[in-house]
Amino acid sequence: MPSKPAPIKKAANKEPAKKEEKAAEPEPAPEAAPAEAAPAEAPAEGEAAPAEGEAAPAEAAPAEAPAAEEPKPPTPPPADAAAAPATEEAAPAADGEAPAADAEAAEAAPEEPKAPTPPPPPPKEPTSAPVDLFIEDKNDTSVTIIWSQPETIGHTGLDGYTIEIAKDGTEDWKAVNEEPQKSCRYVIKNLTTGDRLKIRVVAVNAGGRSGPCALPEAVLVKEVADRPKVRMPRFLRQRYVANVGAKINLTIPFTGKPKPVVSWTKDGQPLDTKRVNIRSTDRDSIVFIRAAERDDSGVFEMCVKVDDFEDKAQFILQIVELPGAPASLKIVDTWGFNVALEWTPPKDNGNTEITGYSIQKADKKTGDWFTVLEHYHRLNATISDLIMGNTYNFRAFSENKCGISESAIVAKQEAKILKTGIDYKPPEYKERDSSEAPKFTTSLNDRATTVGYSTKLLCSVRGSPKPKVQWMKNQMIIGDDPKYRQICVQGICSLEIRKPGNFDGGVYSCKAKNDHGEATVSCKLEVKQPAVADADKK
Repeated sequence: MPSKPAPIKKAANKEPAKKEEKAAEPEPAPEAAPAEAAPAEAPAEGEAAPAEGEAAPAEAAPAEAPAAEEPKPPTPPPADAAAAPATEEAAPAADGEAPAADAEAAEAAPEEPKAPTPPPPPPKEPTSAPVDLFIEDKNDTSVTIIWSQPETIGHTGLDGYTIEIAKDGTEDWKAVNEEPQKSCRYVIKNLTTGDRLKIRVVAVNAGGRSGPCALPEAVLVKEVADRPKVRMPRFLRQRYVANVGAKINLTIPFTGKPKPVVSWTKDGQPLDTKRVNIRSTDRDSIVFIRAAERDDSGVFEMCVKVDDFEDKAQFILQIVELPGAPASLKIVDTWGFNVALEWTPPKDNGNTEITGYSIQKADKKTGDWFTVLEHYHRLNATISDLIMGNTYNFRAFSENKCGISESAIVAKQEAKILKTGIDYKPPEYKERDSSEAPKFTTSLNDRATTVGYSTKLLCSVRGSPKPKVQWMKNQMIIGDDPKYRQICVQGICSLEIRKPGNFDGGVYSCKAKNDHGEATVSCKLEVKQPAVADADKK
């Protein structure tokens, strides 16, 4: 694009400059550009055009500037100047294009719409203070602390934590970490042994610092040789039960170095030294009660402490005694040889649960008591097998872990078993007709045997009266032939054929007969020749 020197000569005329300013800028400029700005030189290629709010180059130029003067190097625009809408319209200095060309291009370019104003951001607020700060570990040069994050963080988030320390007795708080700590655990290092320090943690975010969370007491920087630990015996990890009047002597060992400080409480309150004696050594603590009472029952807690570290353990001591008698006992009903009883639990259970009841009865004639129910769990029962015409009294005892109550509750009423006339009439029974014709329950099965090998035929029959059994071969009665052995026991009939020959095969039958009929079963017996080897044939 050819350069246009003519507009440069007319720089003294303000009217064309104003037109160019209106064309290049959508809004009027509040202030004019500095007088030192070079009017005759356009911005170099790649540099931004004059931004909104700056004066046009032609207007800022002095009127005395000669038209033929050599253009000076362009002055960089201010840092807050915006870039031109299009880089193609910014002419390079090498081509010598004048600012008037930019003005003509700006006149042709359409005005850009203005971006909407964003809503103001919400106010930034700090978080709440961290919670649950305590010491995890320490030695002679460092202290390890842990804590929990704040309950309220807010929309600005959480940047981290600042850990601060101050010597005990002063308020000279110093941060020990340069950057905010992200995790909820920190090791404070390079401390001086013997110093007593106050420690606190502050949460930090865009809204500022939160309130501090400090340890309740100052920390002594000192090596702990052995942390305290209570070694509760196994038999004390559950409820320890003893009877009233028993001697209590419990030894609970512990560890810790230097010697831990031992303290005891009962139900959260200090021990009554008049009732409970505590003797502690370097290794254990002894709880001694000369004669236990029910008021000595409770939760005993032992605490051992070395510097800032402590350990606690507790056990439950329960002192029990025999229960009282049931509160009431009454006879609800009497019928036949039976009496129905009901009773209520005792008012004093002996400081332990009731495990059962014992019920006794006594004949009014003799007055001797006999136990009819023992270790009975319900609150009602029916007593049976009483003697007709007698009058009975009843009483009840309570039971717990210690045993049966010393006293009993006696029913105010008496139970009288009345005599009633009884006419015994034996039942009439009809004789059952068990007669039955013979019937085979197991029949004979066809069999095959070899010459010279004994075989046996089996069947079973029933009938009443007992049927007579008869074996036959080919419809001929066998009789007492010694070659055959006939047995019939409990209805099981068998026929043994001893070493059968070639002519012992055929149809065998078993007939059973009594007064009510007869029945017959049959089978076929095949007698085979033994196999002969080829050598024997030759």
